[in-house]
Amino acid sequence: MSSPEARVDSLDGLRSLVAEATIVGSAEARWRAVAAVDPALVERLIHGGPAVVAPDGQSRPVLLAAGTGASPGVGTGIVCLTAEAVLDAVDRDEDALLVCDETSPADEVGMRMAAGILTARGGVASHAAVVARGWGIPAVVGVVGMVVGDDHVVLGGVRVDAGDVVSVDGGSGEVLVGAVELVRAAEAGEVPELDVLLGWADEVRGERIGVQANADRGEDAARARSFGAEGIGLCRTEHLFLGGRLPLVRAFLLAGSPDDENEALAALGAAQREDLTGVLVAMAPLPVTVRLLDAPLHEFLGDDAPPEWREHNPMLGIRGIRLAVLREGLYRMQVRALLGAMDDAAAAGSHAHTAIMVPLVSTAAELALVRGWVLDEIEEWDPTEPPAVGTMIETPRAALLAADMAAHADFFSFGTNDLTQMVFGLSRDDVEQRMMGPYLERGLLPADPFAHLDPGAVAPLVAAATRAGRMARPDLEVGVCGEHGGDPESIRLLVEAGVDSVSCSPFRVPVARLAVAQALIASDG
Repeated sequence: MSSPEARVDSLDGLRSLVAEATIVGSAEARWRAVAAVDPALVERLIHGGPAVVAPDGQSRPVLLAAGTGASPGVGTGIVCLTAEAVLDAVDRDEDALLVCDETSPADEVGMRMAAGILTARGGVASHAAVVARGWGIPAVVGVVGMVVGDDHVVLGGVRVDAGDVVSVDGGSGEVLVGAVELVRAAEAGEVPELDVLLGWADEVRGERIGVQANADRGEDAARARSFGAEGIGLCRTEHLFLGGRLPLVRAFLLAGSPDDENEALAALGAAQREDLTGVLVAMAPLPVTVRLLDAPLHEFLGDDAPPEWREHNPMLGIRGIRLAVLREGLYRMQVRALLGAMDDAAAAGSHAHTAIMVPLVSTAAELALVRGWVLDEIEEWDPTEPPAVGTMIETPRAALLAADMAAHADFFSFGTNDLTQMVFGLSRDDVEQRMMGPYLERGLLPADPFAHLDPGAVAPLVAAATRAGRMARPDLEVGVCGEHGGDPESIRLLVEAGVDSVSCSPFRVPVARLAVAQALIASDG
């Protein structure tokens, strides 16, 4: 059954559509209703947006500047130029916007508390964008001409002092003067027709393609579950090493002796076990895929990096499996922490289903080596239900040699953010600020490949790697955990590629549930 051309894009239209399909009562009517709704409507209902009229009676708020809308919704607050300033504002019961050149893991405590995030650099796959989407915080990134000073920021040639009120629209990418009246996002249960429609979408999907979430903490897992996630497709363990735990990672990386390294690993393991227990309990009995550490070293070390750890291109440097090869104890510690968290979850009455994902693999030999370490730890711990062990396909080489990788993997999960970056040779953190606009205007690219999966090379590479992996291992499970997993246009290509599941930020799960169902309806003809 093909989807209709017209799309329902209003709440009144949604209510009429659901009522009509309910009266008809047939599966065909339900499927037609699912196919008819614009996924953008679901996003608006979840995130809210700016009112048509500003509080001062103007026809629209005054525009200061524009960047890339990286996380939908509207955030209003006083300008805070550091994460610490955000925390101080929150202590005063003031809404705060974190405004900076770019964010790093050290800023995440302040980011979580901010009403919105605004950065001069970055794109839809940058640190600020990915973290903000995961937490449902509005964000605008890559604002051209934005200059951050010690006590002010320049936006669109206008000086805005720290403490002034500014609004960001993470959907349009606009930065607006003052406070903006909001159309409030719908609370759970306030739009029962949406819940009905998404239930019908789940009926269409059945067990064909799952929708999971990228979540790193217990509260994020619980939120993802409330949005209908069927598990966690990506738990990024490096995000559990931030804030007050960042010194523990630095102590490990900068350890001067084996004893110092072992002491740091023990402290990291205890913290990791505690955090993972919270994630497993929140999601049990649904599955949780834990990715072993995969962060560029500069995100942990910053300016403290000694000469031997400094890199000219950290995103292509010692990260992921490469760091593990140099420091074997790291991944072994993380596996033990996960196995311990499974025991702790069981003691709390929660039956956890887990999988372990090895990141940034380029050779089958790398994967075989690290998989051996993981299996050694699992065998020594001897859990009742051992985790599956798979790999994240992020490098073109791993995708091109998928059959070799499948010999050492129980599952694949495509990290399409990094895969896109490496296929194009473009920095996902820098390209959108200056280059993307002119390229799109001149028709040199059909769309931003970090927002919508590239149909020319990246999507075919995912499809070919999926086929090759399954030829080598017919029972191979294939998922996608890049941010493309929450984009309707990308989802259509991923369904065509034959993936078993998509995983995205918790707040994008409802959109993904609908978009996957619509792609399946279209493919069924």
